Amino acid sequence: MTNVFLYYDFSPFFKDESGVFNGNEICYSELNPEHFLIFEKNNKNYNLYISKYNSKKEVGKNKPVILETVIENYDKSIPDHRVAIRRYFE
Repeated sequence: MTNVFLYYDFSPFFKDESGVFNGNEICYSELNPEHFLIFEKNNKNYNLYISKYNSKKEVGKNKPVILETVIENYDKSIPDHRVAIRRYFE
């Protein structure tokens, strides 16, 4: 997964303080000033979300304006999972 995080320029993981991700660690990649892809690390699984915040400073600290699950249990070996993340960066 490290290659995915580096390739798509995700932030380092940090603990969620908003309560939205149950205190799990998250990382994010900025699509534009208000929209972010977020990976939540839940034990050994990763869940991918698309979100909207008022600013980057709110990610992991406040509840998002919009949060939608893109993929639960992301697996980079599954082609559909790779396509799902790639479409946000096209």
